[in-house]
Amino acid sequence: MEKFKVEINEIAEFTKALSHPARIEILKVLAEKQMCICGEIVEVLPLSQSTVSQHLKELKNIGLIQGEIEGKKSCYCINWERFQELHDKYDDFFQNLLIQKSNFNTCC
Repeated sequence: MEKFKVEINEIAEFTKALSHPARIEILKVLAEKQMCICGEIVEVLPLSQSTVSQHLKELKNIGLIQGEIEGKKSCYCINWERFQELHDKYDDFFQNLLIQKSNFNTCC
């Protein structure tokens, strides 16, 4: 949304990308394998190929994963640089909220 700063929009998109348990599980599987995975993701999730593809698309759109299509298979891995960038923005956002909290004596 154009009404908000770019950084706020990125934090919201990062949160949205992590808002589904399947996407978190996909990231977990990719991190555990420590390599690009081709077609194995569907085998470890209790979801259909089309559902997994949709979740992969969401993660790829935000840049958390990267992938290539090789014939009938798509290979994916975590984009660690982007992951770190988004994590840092997310962490900074919450740290700033906590700093603001310390300025309040009482609240409802």
